[in-house]
Amino acid sequence: PYPDREVIDVSARGVLFDAGDVLIGPINGRWNPRYDFEQILSRHVPDVSADSFPAAFAAGQRVLDAAQATASRTEYHRAILHALGIDRPGTALLAELEQPAAGLPVAVFPDVRRVLERLRMDGVPMAVVSDSWPDLEDLFRRLDLHEFFQTFVISAVLGCRKPDPRMYRAGSDGLGLPPRECVFIDDDPELVAAAIDLGYQAMTLIRDPNPPTTTTTPRIASLDDLIAIVGR
Repeated sequence: PYPDREVIDVSARGVLFDAGDVLIGPINGRWNPRYDFEQILSRHVPDVSADSFPAAFAAGQRVLDAAQATASRTEYHRAILHALGIDRPGTALLAELEQPAAGLPVAVFPDVRRVLERLRMDGVPMAVVSDSWPDLEDLFRRLDLHEFFQTFVISAVLGCRKPDPRMYRAGSDGLGLPPRECVFIDDDPELVAAAIDLGYQAMTLIRDPNPPTTTTTPRIASLDDLIAIVGR
């Protein structure tokens, strides 16, 4: 097993952040589909049974899991709608599902802004490396977080997903740093382990107050722990 946070070298000069469940979390506890999916669908197809949603959402998730890169939103939504018995969705329905949500679909975790501000003040370059759709950068602008990051590496844009080495390397290259001088933070221990195997320093962020005991990667419970690791 990896030791705890002591594995991180204080010479680390840059940070690569995953986005979901590290910097931001969904406002209703679910990432996909969008938080207002049911409301949008009811306006176009009002007679869909709510009992059908769990199986339909699972069908959509299988599309996401099977994609080498992040699947397109249209492909994802069509899979859900097909599972709901909607084989020929109207263009207006698909268009509304593709549009950005009227309200912000995510919230920023309380520790994020103060840590990003401190790291920026200390001159630490930062990147977002996320398996996400192309509009992630725009979402970060709406959240007033975009300015903190030198580069965004997004799976739907790059054409691959973590743990593909190209995702990590695009992040460190974007910061102009070698892997050994970058700390990668993710909530998925497998993706953290992959980063370590590629020569990055890496830690799993586990916000759950009762974390699983099987996690063998270095871990932290708050982004505040980064202050003692980088930026010196």
